[in-house]
Order: sequence, then C-alpha cells, then structure tokens
Amino acid sequence: MKKITIQGVAGCFHDAAAHLYFEGEEVETIPCESFPAMFDTLSSDSSLLGIMAVENTIAGPLLQNHELLRQSTLKVIGELKMRISHVLCALPGQEIDRLTEVNSHPMALMQCEQYLRRHPNLKIVERFDTAGSAEEIARDNLVGHAAVCGEYAAGLYGLDILERGIETNKRNFTRFLILADPLSAPELRPKEDSLDKASIVFTLPHTQGALSKVLTILSFYDINLSKIQSMPIIGREWEYRFYVDLTFNSYARYQKSIDAVRPLITDFKTLGEYKSCNNEI
Repeated sequence: MKKITIQGVAGCFHDAAAHLYFEGEEVETIPCESFPAMFDTLSSDSSLLGIMAVENTIAGPLLQNHELLRQSTLKVIGELKMRISHVLCALPGQEIDRLTEVNSHPMALMQCEQYLRRHPNLKIVERFDTAGSAEEIARDNLVGHAAVCGEYAAGLYGLDILERGIETNKRNFTRFLILADPLSAPELRPKEDSLDKASIVFTLPHTQGALSKVLTILSFYDINLSKIQSMPIIGREWEYRFYVDLTFNSYARYQKSIDAVRPLITDFKTLGEYKSCNNEI
C-alpha cells in the first residue's frame, strides 16, 4: 500500500488527485492541516509519499509551496494535471437565497469569484480546506452555511448540492507534484529513457543580461522552458530566485545543458526529474 500525505481532509482535491495518480493501486491518504505540516510529516518518515498543488490555471502559482519544496530534501517524481470543478453545497433542505455564509479554501473561493458575486447574501469566510468546510458544516449542523468544494466531498459528508460547476473558468486545472524521499525517488520515478521534464531552481548575479545568457544556452541544447517563475530573495534587494520547469527530448542533452549553465548561476538545485503529464484529467 502506498501512503500519501495530503493537505486537507478526506474528500479534498488532494485526496482525489492522489487516488487518480495511483489509480489501480492500493492507496491510503494521510491528512495534514497545512502544507508545512505535510512537509514535517514527510521528513519524519522516508517511506511516505506526498502530493502537492503548485499552480492553478485561474489563481496562478502557489509560491509558498515552491519555497517549501526548495527548502526540503524531497524530490519530484511525477506530476498530475487535474480538472477542478466546484459545487455549492449545504445541509439538506437549505435554499441558496436563505444562506448567509459560504466557507472554503481561499483558492477555491477565488476560482468561484464571479458566481459568489452574484449572491451578495453570502458572506465569504475563508477556511483551510475545501472538503474541511463541508465536513465542518455537516459535523456542527451549521444552518445557513454553504461550502465550496468538490462533488465527491459533498457526497462524502451528506450535503445537498445546490449548484454544480460554479467555477468562473471551466478550463480550471490544478497541477500537482508527486514527492518522495531522495533515496527512494530513483526507484519510484520512471526509467531514465522515459524522463522528459525537470524542475530546477537557481539564483543569478545582479548583472545585465544574466538571465538572457542562461536562456540562450538552454535554447542551444533544444531545452524548452514550460514555466519560469521569479521570486524576490528576502534580504537581498533586487535579486531573484528562479523556479524553472524544463522539458526535453533527450535526457543526455538536458544534462549537458545544465552543465553548461552552471558557471553562470548560483544556489542551483534540481527539484526533480520526471515524466511530464500531457493529459489534463
């Protein structure tokens, strides 16, 4: 059985993503209250795997999760791009017009902003988790409260679905990374000839054209940048850390490209090498 740590409770999107990625395998998810707590759990037991959202097509990147990954020793061994569809749910017998409050994770609330704006009677109150909001309403019998969560969570906690598909953009996908202990990662990830993607992080000197030189070298080796995300370095004014996702057709050329750019960058770290997920599920 694979034991997967998740942020959130049973029924959350991380829970659904874990079962989807390891479909056909026996999976047990281990709930954690926060992403930092999840990393603490993973660091305490090398046999555990983790799954973590890093970006959404509507809300953008989860920058704190990039930092948590960089500061850890964990390695990325895979990714999943999952369609996110939200429902509005409440206790049985409730009506939308009589509800006074809606609870969910800030990211989910942001993704449903237009729908919620059409219901000014709903006071928006952030919670730590989508499914956790549904669980709280069911557990505490919160009349007048609604939750924004997945359909699976609503059913799991016995809530009525008042409306489906309330997300603003129906092309709403979240990208998840699968994490493993560095010693077990080589065995759990695909074989070398199947690897076609890498996530790296580095800093650059505060000099003119520094980033352009790196990009030119990567281009020479036919390495594609599928994402580049900069983040200011605290305490070092006007210096930035770059999180970069690379895709490639040749693992050997990818390794040569990294060797070529190493003299130009500092604080380099490979976050993981894995097989890209080209299908949005």
